[in-house]
Amino acid sequence: MENIIGKAKVAAVGILSVLAARFGILVIPLVLLVVSNVIDYATGMMAASYRGEKVNSNAGFKGIVKKVCMLLLVVVGMIVDVALAYGADTLGWNLPFSFLVSCIVSLWLLTNELLSILENISDTGVNIPPFLRPLVEWVKKKCEPEIDEDDEE
Repeated sequence: MENIIGKAKVAAVGILSVLAARFGILVIPLVLLVVSNVIDYATGMMAASYRGEKVNSNAGFKGIVKKVCMLLLVVVGMIVDVALAYGADTLGWNLPFSFLVSCIVSLWLLTNELLSILENISDTGVNIPPFLRPLVEWVKKKCEPEIDEDDEE
């Protein structure tokens, strides 16, 4: 059993190393997003019975499609990042960041997932620490751009 765990650790470190070498700063938010997607899906299925909802394959499929679309939003952010880097390189500029847009998208989606997980857990009757939801909402607000309504015309 220890041999299997050791091999799993080596594989996980190898995979994360390859991802980190390719995607840099985006790896941690992306891994956290995928983990939170799985947790949100699982807690949503568990909370459904407490909400009086029926769990069926159609609802499950829609949930999976939603999670895949979240990852596609991160890919859109990556495309914007690559386009910005290409444009900056063409102009001779050196951008001090890589994957900035996709990181912001990932963090915004992550905060939404965390809020959903908290709601799901709360629906099962578990008390949520009173500081946790406001903390996640604060992080979400920091990821959202602030637009001055007076500037819109």
